[in-house]
Amino acid sequence: MSLLNVRLDDTIVAPATAPGGSIAVIRLSGKDAIAICDKIVEGKSLLEKPSHSVHFVKLMHQGQWLDEAVATIFRNPKSYTGEDVVELSLHGSTYIVERVMEALLQSSSNIRVARPGEFTQRAFLNGKMDLSQAEAVADLIAANHEGAHSLAHQQLRGAYSNELKDLREQLIWFASLLELELDFSQEDVEFADRTQMENLVNVIGTKVKSLLQSFKLGNVLKKGVPVAIIGMPNAGKSTLLNALLKEDRAIVSDIAGTTRDTIEEEMTVDGVLFRFIDTAGLRKSEDTIEQIGVERSLAKMQQAEVVIYVMDPTQQDKQAAEDAMALLPETEAKKLIVMNKVDCVDGNTLRELSWGGEVVGVVSIS
Repeated sequence: MSLLNVRLDDTIVAPATAPGGSIAVIRLSGKDAIAICDKIVEGKSLLEKPSHSVHFVKLMHQGQWLDEAVATIFRNPKSYTGEDVVELSLHGSTYIVERVMEALLQSSSNIRVARPGEFTQRAFLNGKMDLSQAEAVADLIAANHEGAHSLAHQQLRGAYSNELKDLREQLIWFASLLELELDFSQEDVEFADRTQMENLVNVIGTKVKSLLQSFKLGNVLKKGVPVAIIGMPNAGKSTLLNALLKEDRAIVSDIAGTTRDTIEEEMTVDGVLFRFIDTAGLRKSEDTIEQIGVERSLAKMQQAEVVIYVMDPTQQDKQAAEDAMALLPETEAKKLIVMNKVDCVDGNTLRELSWGGEVVGVVSIS
């Protein structure tokens, strides 16, 4: 919705809670919010009630009783949207919510149903929050694990906004020094120490890199850390996935090439969401379907933040192992080698196996 088409002189209303609960909340925001709500309240006037006050009310419309409710009043500018806000807490019946919504919409020509996200949009337009905080509201609602919740909470409290504000001030200061130097470049006048300006550039560069890294980290925390489990057929990839999930999610068989497509499952570890991706075994194959599975495996590997390469030291075909390694694309993901079936081989065999590139660790399992 374009900001150019937004009206702030009307009152908006919408249910603020999901259907199905024992309590439902209907929120109104706008200059006439209190007056409109007062029209369906019997025996009590809300017009003179102070901000941040709570009132037990009976709701009536056209002589018909609707419900008993609790009305909470927030007067501007001390409200979520910066406007007059009323929140009606009702019984959670879908029928009751629909009747109260209908009564409110019929009580005035200056009220309409709020568009998705419009309460937060008004909060932004009225200066109650900036864009990053408005985005954090949606992230907080969607958070389904501790890491995403903590990140959204920090952003909502202005942590990211403060970083941007500091960076903006440093950039303005640097631009001011630069303009002064350029304006008086022909004069024998020096307004800033060159060393100081170089240090400022380095500080700004470090801050920008830090913000870029924090964006990448935040994106991973919100969506989950993608972890690709790859390796040759029958190395034990599906068994490892099942062990991590503690359930038989992937089919396990001694027949090579059982997994033909990727299987994704989520698990939270220490408050961080991980998306484990079981992939088809890496090998050259004339089977068209299996080859498609291998291609998907390589694509998931390139998208992953962590790659777990499962090795089976009992497999004697070194040429096949080298061919599988040759299929691996370049990736910046953290690499972890998992040596499976170590109870079946000696230590010398394990030392002969390796994987090129940066490896963050080697784990032995059975």
